[in-house]
Amino acid sequence: MSIQEESSGYTAFENHVSNHDADKGENYHPYGLTDNDDSGPRNPSQESLCKIYTGGANNEYIYIGRQKFLREQLTEAFGGTLNPGLAPTSVHRFANPAPLGLSAFALTTFVLSMFNSKAQGITTPNVVVGLAMFYGGVVQIIAGIWEVALENTFGATALCSYGGFWLSFGSIYIPWFGILDAYTDKESELGNALGFYLLGWCIFTFGLSVCTMKSTVMFFALFFLLGVTFLLLSIGEFSGESRVTRAGGILGVIVAFIAWYNAYAGLANKQNSYILAHPFPLPDNEKVLHI
Repeated sequence: MSIQEESSGYTAFENHVSNHDADKGENYHPYGLTDNDDSGPRNPSQESLCKIYTGGANNEYIYIGRQKFLREQLTEAFGGTLNPGLAPTSVHRFANPAPLGLSAFALTTFVLSMFNSKAQGITTPNVVVGLAMFYGGVVQIIAGIWEVALENTFGATALCSYGGFWLSFGSIYIPWFGILDAYTDKESELGNALGFYLLGWCIFTFGLSVCTMKSTVMFFALFFLLGVTFLLLSIGEFSGESRVTRAGGILGVIVAFIAWYNAYAGLANKQNSYILAHPFPLPDNEKVLHI
């Protein structure tokens, strides 16, 4: 859950703290208490409940409404957590499911994209069905439900949705569903139908990419380039132009490696690896466009 709240028109992240609050020092608590004071709240202003402040000698404290956190206790925007904003660490003691979901997405995307790019002359993508149903589908949905428990709405929406995508994609190539049989002798109609199917996922993915514009380069690149991949595949189905589909396949391979990178960011740490993923934050400011 993002900590950027909207209440009474206040949505800005404050990079400073008033002199009045700064003078209170490290023992200041947003509830109006000090470490040696149990006298209860002291009527905090409405404005202080709606904004986010930093404080301390080196701005090491972040005040979120009435709560106080050390900066290192907060989860920074990073692909390894599938969290597009700054957020407090979840109170639930669960492992981070994002690397699992990202890995499932990456491997399934890699295999299908290699087929779409016609690597080694392969034109029949049916081998991906098993991956799409079980790894990209079931495992990714499980990871998405796990994100719900961790109070990460974005992660849950993304992982569960793409898990559903892979399940629905795999069903197209399973005869029991009768999807391809329904388009026997109607190849042009099948192409248009698949084009609309992919176009819908393109629109959804670009919507998610808008929600990552204040995160990191690799996190934003994952969703933006995935949206472009869906767009190319959709155009390829509408036009019947194999070169466009192949371009979408090549870009899909790149997307798969970006997803693996973001998964690695959530797995690697100083205790288990000599190589760590470094976040490159995108520019951030307080300007927003209300629609």
